[in-house]
Amino acid sequence: MMAEYLLFATERYALPILAPLAQALHASGQSVSAWFTDGAAGASLPGVPDVGLQQALALRPRALFSAANWVPPFIAGAKVQVFHGFNVQKRDSARGHFRVRGLFDLYCTQGPATTAPFRELAEREGHFAVAETGWPKLDPLFLDDAGASAALRAPAQGRPVILFGSTFTERLSAAPHLFEQIAADIGGGAHYWLLTLHPKCPPELFARYRALAGPNAAFIEPEQVMAAQRAADVLVSDTSSIVSEFVVQHKPVVTFRNRVPQPHMIDFDDPSQLPAMLARALHPEPALMAEIRRYADDIHPWRDGRSSERVIAATEDFLAGEMGVLKRKPFGAWTRGLQIRKDLGYWGPSRR
Repeated sequence: MMAEYLLFATERYALPILAPLAQALHASGQSVSAWFTDGAAGASLPGVPDVGLQQALALRPRALFSAANWVPPFIAGAKVQVFHGFNVQKRDSARGHFRVRGLFDLYCTQGPATTAPFRELAEREGHFAVAETGWPKLDPLFLDDAGASAALRAPAQGRPVILFGSTFTERLSAAPHLFEQIAADIGGGAHYWLLTLHPKCPPELFARYRALAGPNAAFIEPEQVMAAQRAADVLVSDTSSIVSEFVVQHKPVVTFRNRVPQPHMIDFDDPSQLPAMLARALHPEPALMAEIRRYADDIHPWRDGRSSERVIAATEDFLAGEMGVLKRKPFGAWTRGLQIRKDLGYWGPSRR
């Protein structure tokens, strides 16, 4: 059977991004398969068949949704970028969130803060279209999750729930610096902690944080992170995309040495200040909440849990020609395509 759509990912953290999209495709009666490679190899989504390169070529999907920063250009169908995170300014725009590699036909943006820059780029470059849809990963934050978040919160027994999530980027990660303070707070028992780390963090760091699990803390796997965000009252993090995800719920965030501190964050640089930062986050002043709402509405105003449906609708509009005629891809896309072929070991014809 021909697959209508193909999901593509290179890292395990892409699964919570693509899962709501797969569910929306199934709900609309569409056929969907998934091709996971590199760091996502071996991963799977419930009810979605896994395919390899040769199967992906044979499927000839209508569209390929990518939660990576690249996509194989020789697979059939429209190449749709759904992003693997928010723009958290880990690096400059030319190398980060707004880098255009010439591989995608349609960018499905998260909110005004992302849409405006990409529309400017689209007008200048002419070889891709842009639609503001919201981000599929956040759909579960605003929909019934069948008790998953309640189950994570239940062991707290009425105590405030603190979620800790850290980036893997060594120079930006809070995990090595805050371990002792988090361990001490867990030992005190006044709060209940949900602990998670980026899948690329060192194994020894995972081992240390997993060892904190007990009556006052639980370790959360990547597939549980969205439910954990719903369950938590406050997030402790650093310069991680999870900061923006959490803020969209209009909840306070405490950040350790954020690369670009902003008014919606409670940022600090001395680990010993963690207890005071938690106290402030659990009793946020009105000015802070106003900044949180302002920022949240700029990056992701969609709070209906239907971003996946909008991504599908935008893709269909693109396929129907309702977004105009695109220019040919730049020469750089051709050279990147050759590198992708080399990396994947495929030198056969492109599929259209």
